[in-house]
Amino acid sequence: MAKKTIADINVQGKKVLMRVDFNVPLDDNQNITSDDRIVKALPTIKTILDSGASLILMSHLGRPKGKPDAKFSLKPVAIKLGELLGKKIIFADDCVGNEVKAKAAALAAGDCMLLENLRFHSEETIKDKAAAEDTQLRKAKDDFAAEIAELADVYVDDAFGTAHRDNASMYTVPCQMEGKDRVAGFLIEKELKFLGETLENPQKPFVAILGGAKVSDKIGVIENLIGKVDRILIGGAMAYTFFKAAGQTVGDSLCENDFVDKASELVKLAADKGCELILPVDTVIATEFKANAENKVVTGDIPDEWEGLDIGPETVKLFIEKIADAKTVAWNGPMGVFELEPFDVGTKAVANAVADATDSGAVSIIGGGDSASAIKILGLENRVSHVSTGGGASLEFMEGKKFKCLEILDEK
Repeated sequence: MAKKTIADINVQGKKVLMRVDFNVPLDDNQNITSDDRIVKALPTIKTILDSGASLILMSHLGRPKGKPDAKFSLKPVAIKLGELLGKKIIFADDCVGNEVKAKAAALAAGDCMLLENLRFHSEETIKDKAAAEDTQLRKAKDDFAAEIAELADVYVDDAFGTAHRDNASMYTVPCQMEGKDRVAGFLIEKELKFLGETLENPQKPFVAILGGAKVSDKIGVIENLIGKVDRILIGGAMAYTFFKAAGQTVGDSLCENDFVDKASELVKLAADKGCELILPVDTVIATEFKANAENKVVTGDIPDEWEGLDIGPETVKLFIEKIADAKTVAWNGPMGVFELEPFDVGTKAVANAVADATDSGAVSIIGGGDSASAIKILGLENRVSHVSTGGGASLEFMEGKKFKCLEILDEK
């Protein structure tokens, strides 16, 4: 998917409309608790502004249910962005309407404007399927998108975190800008390089590490990766569904009974394809889901009234061994309840093993979400190749799904 980027076009004197992912965490007083998503958008933003263009940024924040809600305003983001850029950011109190048009028309070269939360309008999140079945919804979404599209001469997509969603700003807006430049930002370019090129043409051995709560969330990923990877390491609560499929008891552990048969099928499919599917050999179990709860390590069956909360020490050793010689590593999902001590040991060990493999020459891709959080908390972000900016998006990309909003961008 070789897409043009902002570096491939001349934007001098033009108005650029850029979709970013400024869905930052806020505390109860609307203070930004992490500016990571803003910081990661800066290279593309600075390139556009330094090229003599004026820039209009748009994003969502939270889930305001299609109407204005002060606690989801992007005003704090405008202030933080201004601090990071060292310049005043023009803030629009809406993303459509006459005032927005007037402010956009008045922008001079080097000016930067941030539109208010796109999700203050229900049209932003109308599903394409619903719109296809209801002409009124389709018109509402198209009219909303057209009004935004009219603001600029160029469209830039740098919001990988929402690339798997059919939001108006991600797909309908660039559709309305047919004939104009529609390109990727540098964040999207990096995601396509690692999640696209690396996963399609990996160096071997290729090891995938999958964790998290539900096997149902990862079925598509496992099916897509079997046949591409040499090993799949399974951790987290999703492992207990595989345990049950193997005839083991899982006590009070999280287990998706409806997917036990599917887990059995995946084990067989992996064996047929010559892919190692490696499950935990021991488990840290506890009587309560809380920090420092009474716990012990078991091999095999998990007793009644106990639940698995992390991979055990022998599994940690096994997983480190299976990661050590990897040339490509893809990791999505924690090995246990990593936000609670002492059930964070497995996730920390895997994170460090992935960093060590990267130090030895492996290409490592961290699939956003909790895995990305663990890498950042442990200070390992600079010791892995790529930390995805999209949890759900990276997961769907690993499933092999196509993203319409990326396909519509101009080819190199």
